Amino acid sequence: MKSIAGAGLLLVLAGCNAGPDNGALAEAEAQGSKDAAISGRIDCALGGAKLFDRTCTIAEMSSADGTILIVGRSDSGYRRLQVTTDGRGVVSADGVDPAKVTVIGDGMIEVAVGPDRYRLPANTGGAK
Repeated sequence: MKSIAGAGLLLVLAGCNAGPDNGALAEAEAQGSKDAAISGRIDCALGGAKLFDRTCTIAEMSSADGTILIVGRSDSGYRRLQVTTDGRGVVSADGVDPAKVTVIGDGMIEVAVGPDRYRLPANTGGAK
């Protein structure tokens, strides 16, 4: 009787050791970020913060120079990013800090401007 109960306990514990599906988690996180951007919120890490949170807003407007993204910050400030058509993603539309763009997954880029970082949905061409 004890050996059957022990074997059952081992099977239960073995099931607990199964690791998470990192691919599925990454896909879910990317989809959540895309959905948030559609609803006007994006993940950001402001002032050199290491962790991201979904406290920044995003709006899109058209100008003579093309599409401009207005990224709102929780401290009432904002940054303007111009969407490019030459493969760079976005560039700073104002200010002295250039935008540094990094592809972080399929359909997602990270844009660093000064000490602030923003995660934006983008046409990355399937990069991973």
